[in-house]
Amino acid sequence: MAQKDHFLAAVDIGTTKIVAIVGKQTENKKLEILGMSKTASKGVNRGVVQNIEETVNAINSVVTEVKKQTGINFKDVFVGIAGQHIKSVRNRGYFNRDSYDEEITKADIQRLVDDMHKIPIDAGEEIIHVLPQNFIVDSEAGIKNPVGISGKRLEGNFHIVIGQIASAKNISKCINRVGLNVEELILEPLASSEAVLTEDEKEAGVAMVDIGGGTTDIAVFYDDIIRHTAVIPFGGNVVTKDIKEGCSILSRQAESLKITFGSALGDLAQEDKIVTIPGISGRDPKEISFKSLAYIIQSRMEEIIDAIMFEIENSGVLDKLSAGIVFTGGGALLRHLPQLVKFQTGLDVRIGYPVEQLATESIEEVNQPMYSTSVGLLLKGYDNIRKQEISMLDARKKEEKVEEDSEETENKNKVGIINNLKERISDIFKENDSLM
Repeated sequence: MAQKDHFLAAVDIGTTKIVAIVGKQTENKKLEILGMSKTASKGVNRGVVQNIEETVNAINSVVTEVKKQTGINFKDVFVGIAGQHIKSVRNRGYFNRDSYDEEITKADIQRLVDDMHKIPIDAGEEIIHVLPQNFIVDSEAGIKNPVGISGKRLEGNFHIVIGQIASAKNISKCINRVGLNVEELILEPLASSEAVLTEDEKEAGVAMVDIGGGTTDIAVFYDDIIRHTAVIPFGGNVVTKDIKEGCSILSRQAESLKITFGSALGDLAQEDKIVTIPGISGRDPKEISFKSLAYIIQSRMEEIIDAIMFEIENSGVLDKLSAGIVFTGGGALLRHLPQLVKFQTGLDVRIGYPVEQLATESIEEVNQPMYSTSVGLLLKGYDNIRKQEISMLDARKKEEKVEEDSEETENKNKVGIINNLKERISDIFKENDSLM
């Protein structure tokens, strides 16, 4: 989708909800949300499409609603991908350039990125993202952007995100069935990070944790470099399931209890407060104390926090996270979650809202942790389009320079021929003069 359209569209296919969103970038690079629609997601489990028909119907309803809201008939959309099949690996690539004197160009970096796309992966998998971390030029390490530096050997460290081909194909199939085209598949933790993290946090060291219904997405940054990404295959839905089983109630009642009265810390729940739940099909109502509800939630949240910390430790920068953890996603709004995490991990905690990136004219409803991924998909979309435009501009400049150089060479050759001709004529006249 070209920048001239002024707007971008995204579809966030989650386990609990499907969101369609349309926005445009303002002059000061903020995002103005022009329209948004969400509906319950029934065909997705733990971030993976399992029922094509139900997912297509849900996508169709939100897309139709957004088109009606905005009057914009979009075709291309940025789409998020998550799920337990997502994994990330680190790899290093290098090559020796022809000359020590020539400056490193974007094309050289692209050559390394293209090489990373050729690394061996398991059958049925594909590379979703190749993210440069840092570069080494002739043994000079820690270079973030080597363009313009002279050197012969260029090395790069890369963070590579891998997912299942079948899962990506199913997402594309659902989008195509409603008459849309997938502009790009974007890893959801990267999108959420774009929406809720500040540049200072990424530099200081931070872990972004997006607690969704079916998955918990993690992205770890340090020194402004992505260090680790992961998708944990459980989220808020397992907490609801625990409440349902622990209190012998219906799923919808358990979800309502969690949102309205739930707490992540049993010790902070009020002992004397009780909530009454209507009995199933005319049976006697159930009385559930706030404290027992909180302890059910706390035990599961402690397990989720342990899984999150395991992934953060895998990043290798746990001891460098000066900005701690930023929680986002619908599950981040659980009462007393920051206190529990701080108590269990000792790290700073804040809840991430996409407000920093949104223009004041945006729909107010969007500024919620549950819409971080949707907003992030649009932000990543604009970022990727800008990069494409820069590389196209660079390619054009390179072509123009080649043309200029060939013109210059041609002119020099012409001048050389003329000078040679003049010398020949001058020599002929000298010879004639000497004969006379």
